[in-house]
Amino acid sequence: MKRVWILNDLYVKESHRRQKVATSLINAAQDYAKQSGAVRIVLATQISNTTAHKLYESQGYIKDVEFYHYALRLQ
Repeated sequence: MKRVWILNDLYVKESHRRQKVATSLINAAQDYAKQSGAVRIVLATQISNTTAHKLYESQGYIKDVEFYHYALRLQ
């Protein structure tokens, strides 16, 4: 089984947005994943977060249209 990284909660403070911080963070995550031998990064974002969608798609991420993702809150 090959290594897959899950990227959760990529967040940029409002005062630092529109300064390519998110792009730098996603690039750093990709570099780290490659160096660790990972074959893929998976991530999720809110359906309404079109800014994030544009960033991820510009980086080559492909939206999964085959699977629903579920979560169970325990607290």
